[in-house]
Order: sequence, then structure tokens, then C-alpha cells
Amino acid sequence: MTAPETTGIRLHAPAPGWARAADVIVVGSGVAGLTAALRCAASGLRTVVVTKARLDDGSTRWAQGGIAAALGEGDSPEQHLDDTLVAGAGLCDEQAVRTLVTEGPDAVRRLIETGADFDKADGGAIALTREGGHHRRRIAHAGGDATGAEISRALVEAVRARGIETIENALVLDLLTDADGHAAGVTLHVMGEGQHDGVGAVHARAVVLATGGMGQVFSATTNPPVSTGDGVALALRAGAEVSDLEFVQFHPTVLFLGPDAEGQQPLVSEAVRGEGAHLVDADGVRFMVGQHELAELAPRDIVAKGITRRMQELGAEHMYLDARHFGADMWASRFPTILAACRAHGIDPVTQPIPVAPAAHYASGGVRTDRHGRTTVPGLYACGEVACTGVHGANRLASNSLLEGLVYAERIAADIGRDTPASRVPAPLPQAEPPAHPLLPSEAGLTIQRIMTRGAGVLRSADSLKAAAEQLDAVHAAARDALAEHGKTAEPGTDSWEATNLLCVARVLVAAALRREETRGCHWREDHADRDDTDWRRHLVVRLRPDRTLAVHRTETADFPPTGPYPTRPQPTPPQEQ
Repeated sequence: MTAPETTGIRLHAPAPGWARAADVIVVGSGVAGLTAALRCAASGLRTVVVTKARLDDGSTRWAQGGIAAALGEGDSPEQHLDDTLVAGAGLCDEQAVRTLVTEGPDAVRRLIETGADFDKADGGAIALTREGGHHRRRIAHAGGDATGAEISRALVEAVRARGIETIENALVLDLLTDADGHAAGVTLHVMGEGQHDGVGAVHARAVVLATGGMGQVFSATTNPPVSTGDGVALALRAGAEVSDLEFVQFHPTVLFLGPDAEGQQPLVSEAVRGEGAHLVDADGVRFMVGQHELAELAPRDIVAKGITRRMQELGAEHMYLDARHFGADMWASRFPTILAACRAHGIDPVTQPIPVAPAAHYASGGVRTDRHGRTTVPGLYACGEVACTGVHGANRLASNSLLEGLVYAERIAADIGRDTPASRVPAPLPQAEPPAHPLLPSEAGLTIQRIMTRGAGVLRSADSLKAAAEQLDAVHAAARDALAEHGKTAEPGTDSWEATNLLCVARVLVAAALRREETRGCHWREDHADRDDTDWRRHLVVRLRPDRTLAVHRTETADFPPTGPYPTRPQPTPPQEQ
């Protein structure tokens, strides 16, 4: 077997001062990471969970709406498949979606057996609601609008009860590989005092990336502060491919806190519209009626575009979500989290329409995997928002993300248990010196966010994207030149590592968005307003060259073929470089 090309690039960091050994490392503690850890541990594998903050601090606990699965009477996986394919705008891998919707219901039942407590309808069955793009009520929720918090609680308690080793407050840095190019562990930095502190390493024969999204690459996002694209950046530096990074979903209804608001913004769940709330302008006009058969419940890309168009037409900074007809009791019982968030910002949705505007929410693309979560680097897996399994295509269907994390984490654990030889002893190669990747100063992170919001947000064009690319290149060049001319780089630390990771994913996103000359799903080009199935019903695949430039390939079909250098599976025809 030929080892994959690797870049030899890593972050500037001190040498590891401590080390641990395991069979499997899971990086991330959302629904995908903790599910993978539990299933790996259950099969007898020594498993270590590494997480950037506390176990329950990832994106999962912020999920309000719920988890989609064909659990209700009259629903079926086939109907769930159809809704997912429509939302994905022609770029879903149908077989990956079929895996999701057929294995999803039993995966949810296993989640319930693990301890997750979903809201019940009269009679004791799981209460189900609708969200955008779904033609059936198939969204299971907990605590009204606190589904993610309940799932996180149940999984964290299960991990602790099983005694799985966890390393909290640890930022993963880079992948370690052995002489065959196989994953052999990770380096990481533990922030704060504890058993481990500073830069160290965990050696293992399988590494599962479940690091979540990259929403912090934009100024305003629903993502928590930890979502800085660390997993995608690590995978790129390790030589893995990423795909579909141009498809960033902007949630249509985020509480508008002012034109200069930055950082994590309060989400107003799609489930509010699923229960009958209306989108209106300042005059009370329901502007989504007539734009789509589902009006406010159209797929998210359509609703986000509808809101943005109306804002442009009226010169307004936001629209409104009107759910005053719910009444106080329904708000308090069904949406207590949203009610509290609105009131904390001076809005009472019982008596006032809620000001809303789109904000960065979910990355439909990520590290390219096959249907077992295997990346193009052997021994490196990815699941959850960091991964691109082919399920979401050009636009994620609402509430499919928790389900994808659940289903594909279970598939990864099964694959590791089946295919990872117990005799393999991790023997990572020494890391090359000097470090190859200059670090950005911590303040560069804010610069990157503002560049991306201006040039690669909801509305994009060749001009805006070229300007963003030039500005990002200038940020990179400043750090590169400082290292080359003066031998200086920013001081290694969490802020500089995160800023460097943000720049890495931002450059890939902009390069792909500039290349894709059409409007499809959540990628909206003002200068190419139509969907182009003739030239663009295909994926853009990106890898990082050893000289730190980006190689962007275009696949020749809309299918998302299995990838990875595994001799037991057919290999795809390499895409042509464009």
C-alpha cells in the first residue's frame, strides 16, 4: 500500500512534554465524539476523549430544534430520504443519505437506551414536530427547545459512568503518523492545571476527529467560541482531503442584536416556525408566502435568501418572526430557552415580534470521508460537523446533523473494531524541525472574521470573493515573511493556534466559493444567479500542498465516492485538477 502524500506542515508548538497511549483517540465531545467513544469502549478498545473545553461545551448542547428520524406513524425512511435529497440541491450522495435514514431510527432508540429523555406526546409516544424542508413531523425534541442539552447530558453521564479517560481543556494541534503514513496519535495542548499540562501527545492506532464546525470564521454565528475549524485545519496539514467547504449554512432566524454584533448569537430555532410562527417585514407582510410551497418552512437556504432579499428591497437590517399567537403558556412550555434568551435581550416574544437576521450556522462540507467515516489518511476518521460524508450536499436539511453524528459515529466505531489490528503499536515519526507553519498573532482572528463576513457571507460574488482571497493572502504573507525574514512567529498559544486554523479554513472556503460559478443550496453567487447542473453538479475537493498552496480538484460526477488508501475497497478515479 502506498502511503498518501503528506504535507509535512504542522503548527509551531513546543515539543510534547508528556505522553499517553490508547487504542483510539476521539477528539471532540459532541454527539458524534461521545457516541464514537462509547461504542469503541464497549468493544473493548482503550479509548481517550480529548475535548477543547469541558465535556459538555461543544455545539451539541446548543442544538434547540431536535433530531430527525422516521419514527412517526405514516413516516418512512424513504420519505426522509426524499426530503434530504431535495434540500441537498443535487449534491447529496444518495447511498450515504440512505444509510442515514435507514439506520437513524434504531440509532435514536439506542440513544434513548443510553439515557436521553425526549418529550412525550399524550399516550407516551415520542412527541414529533416539523422543521423546514420536512414534509412530515419527524423531529424528536427534549425540554421543549433544549434537545442538544439533554443529548449532551445523557452521553456525558454515560462516558463518565463507563470510566472512559477524558482530557478536557485541550486544544488538538497536529496528527502524528508512522512510517507507513498511518495515523499514530495527536499532539495537543492542555490549558490549565491538571494531570497533564502544556503540550503533550496521545499515541493510538486510530484517531477520530469529531471537533465540530468552523462558524467562528465569521463575525456573527450561532456556534460556540470553540468552533474554530481546528479539525479541518489539522486534517489538511496531515494531507487529508476536504470537500464542499463553500456550502456554509446561514441559519435564517438568529436574534438580531445590532449591525455590529460579533461572536456567538442567540438562535431562534426553526421549530418555532414549525409550530406556526410567521416571517414578516416591518409592515407585517408575510414575504415568504408565494416564494416556496412550504413558505416559512422551506429549506434553510431558501428562507435565508428570502430574508436577505427582503432586507435589500426595504433597506432594512433585519426582518421579524411573529409568534405572538402562541400565547404565554406555549412559549413557556415549548420554547423556554428561546423565551429566556429573547427576554434577556429586551424582547418579549409573547407580546412582540422577534427581530431576526441570518448568521453563520453549519458547515455542510468538511473532511472528506467514505461511508465508514474513513478519510484519505489511513487510520484517521471524521464524523459530525467536521466531516463531509456526502449526506448534506449543498444544504443540510434541518435536524439531520445530530442524526448524522449519531449514525456515522456508530459506523466508525464498528469499522475500528473490525479493521484496526490490535497488534499495531503506534510508533509516530519524530516531527520535523523547524516548524513549517508560521503562527498568526491572536488579533488576526478578528481580522479574518471581518474579511469573511464582508466577502464570503450570505451574498457572494467574484469581486467580493477575490477581495477576500487577497486580504487573507495578505494576512498569511505577513506571518510568512516575518518568519522568513526575522525568524519570528507569534508566541505559541491557544489564541494564535486558533487564528492560524481559522486562516487555513477561510482560505479553503474562499477558494472553493470563488471556483463554484453558480448558485446552489447555501452557496449564493450574485454574479451567477442560476443553478448549473451541466457544469457544477459535482464536488470541489481541496488538499494542501507541501508549499502551503491549495490544490482544488473538481469531481466529474455528483456522486461522492468512497475515498482512502484502503486496499479492500475499490479506489475512485482521481479527479482532474482544475
